[in-house]
Amino acid sequence: MSKNLVIVESPAKSKTIEKYLGSDYKVLSSKGHIRDLATTGKFGLGVDVENGFTPNYVEIKGKKKDITMLKNEAKKAKKVYLATDPDREGEAISWHLKDELGLKDDEYDRIVFNEITKGAVTSSFDHARKIDDLMVRSQETRRILDRIIGFRLSKLMQSKTGGKSAGRVQSVALKLICDREDEINKFVSEEYWTIDALFPSFSASLFKYKDKKIEIKDELEAKKIEKELSNSYKIESSEEKDKNKQSKPPYITSTMEQEAISKLNFSSKKTMTIAQKLYEGINIGTETVGLITYMRTDSIRLSNDFVSSCYKYIETEYGKEYVGPVKKSKKTENIQDAHEAIRPTSILRTPAKMREYLTNDEYKLYNLIYFRALASLMAPAKQKVTTIILDNNDYKFKATGTVTVFDGYLKVYSDLEKSEDKELPNIASYKSDVLVTDKLDIKQHFTEPPARYTEAKLIKEMEDLGIGRPSTYATTMSTIVDRGYVKLVDKHFIPTEIGIETNTKLQEFFSDLINVKYTAKMEEDLDNIANGEVVWNSLLDDFYRRFEPMVENAFDNMEKKEAEKTGEVCPDCGGDLVVRKGRYGEFVACSNYPKCKYVKKEEKEKKEVVEVCDCIKCGHKIVERKTKKGKVFYGCSNFPKCKEAYWDKPTGDKCPECNSMLVEKDEKIKCSSCDYEG
Repeated sequence: MSKNLVIVESPAKSKTIEKYLGSDYKVLSSKGHIRDLATTGKFGLGVDVENGFTPNYVEIKGKKKDITMLKNEAKKAKKVYLATDPDREGEAISWHLKDELGLKDDEYDRIVFNEITKGAVTSSFDHARKIDDLMVRSQETRRILDRIIGFRLSKLMQSKTGGKSAGRVQSVALKLICDREDEINKFVSEEYWTIDALFPSFSASLFKYKDKKIEIKDELEAKKIEKELSNSYKIESSEEKDKNKQSKPPYITSTMEQEAISKLNFSSKKTMTIAQKLYEGINIGTETVGLITYMRTDSIRLSNDFVSSCYKYIETEYGKEYVGPVKKSKKTENIQDAHEAIRPTSILRTPAKMREYLTNDEYKLYNLIYFRALASLMAPAKQKVTTIILDNNDYKFKATGTVTVFDGYLKVYSDLEKSEDKELPNIASYKSDVLVTDKLDIKQHFTEPPARYTEAKLIKEMEDLGIGRPSTYATTMSTIVDRGYVKLVDKHFIPTEIGIETNTKLQEFFSDLINVKYTAKMEEDLDNIANGEVVWNSLLDDFYRRFEPMVENAFDNMEKKEAEKTGEVCPDCGGDLVVRKGRYGEFVACSNYPKCKYVKKEEKEKKEVVEVCDCIKCGHKIVERKTKKGKVFYGCSNFPKCKEAYWDKPTGDKCPECNSMLVEKDEKIKCSSCDYEG
């Protein structure tokens, strides 16, 4: 009997989902995209730029077997359900599957689920629909834009500079890093001083003279003020205010990446890899289930069912007074709001209960996601903020303190959030309205330049500026490092020489397009294509009419970087030998290419052989070797005829008890086979 066919993206999901659906369903995986733009046609773009930007799609190399299998299964199926990821990329994969498998409208349905749990998967069939063509067009437009910009600018950079590539988002991220470096280099530090009065249980900072804010520029001014101060500080005012400290909203992709970087020291790439695993499913003994919702989202929305279950959990575990409001987004949600925030699929699957089923890194990330979502639905913490103003000969000193009187969401989140609570004494209880001290803390400071971007700060900046989307942050971070445009030093991005050169050239010829404003506007336009407000090929046509003349101008007028000379002479034609870059790295060749095609052959380094002792099995030498991962071991030079090998350094002597090799271990002589210790 034929079955219903469900196609998902990831093989990891297929078995889990098949168990949920039962014997009437067969679940298979497309293993991601099955087609991509060809590299034929004008400039190898795979796009007919002269005829409405019609894309030319081809099978991705290595996918023929998968496509054939899916075609055969689709022919046998009662109905095909396209269940790729719930975003534009997933919608496009479903469209490619429908087209490649030759499915008619009555032969397929599109289903989406935001979490891989039995309830979410089975209920998705109740909301089956057809493919959203506008979402597909939006993704297709993004892909075509990235192909045009990537191919044209990358070829330009490779021919004119030492750069390897350029891109719509990566080049703006590089610009942000280079601009910040420029700010740092131009920064002029200024001196300033602070004066604090020290009392037994608190300190107060000088901030005004009479009614004017005070700035102390040098030591002379600081010393002058010190002389004018007495040891008596009159209590001018003491004010106490109630303040509510709100919890943060649940994670979206960018905030999850930022917090995982700062709190767990994970890269954005590592974070997304672990999140993918938590989403796709973990074996928790009784079942395999997705522990978190879909991890590519820019919406903080939570489902009504999840909110209800959380409220019940909070009330039961902590009390009714700990239940708080649902967080509302401050910005207008785009098409990605079809998603929810990143949250646990069940509030009852606490990190403590899941600990035994998770790796250490999976547990750490799940712990962050779980408590961020839980805390977002809890009541605000109530705090009392006290401000004391002291007067000393018209110099005003201020002290502030905060005390939490009701912990609210901090009941579950205090370990994940830095506390700045600092209690001040109750001034009302003092017998006098004057405080006395002769202790001053006078310090010299210098203004600091703006900090370089960390990975977390760069992601936040890109999000705030509207550059890129949830799926692009991790890729962008990896690309600019892998291309050698920036390096990470003490977790901060520093542009390299080639990164600065690439950015300078791009800004010289493409400043109208490679900038924050234009890139953010393009993201809005891509959203508007999905909303039906912008026609996709009109946007591409407007872009291309501006872009291509700039590229042609750059090819004609951008100064080519002179190749680095090695100081050697070509043996074939007498020209200079220079360092060139190829697919497999740097090589040395003649500067007169293509007239002279001389390429210098690399001289292989002779590896120094470190002989340790004689082999007790065959008499050949035991030598020092390294594994592929660089770990040192000691093996016989007569390998593979003799396979004698040791992790610890052999001595050449035999064990008096078993005749095996004695080795040096933990500063002692031990047998490599038995328990003998010399």
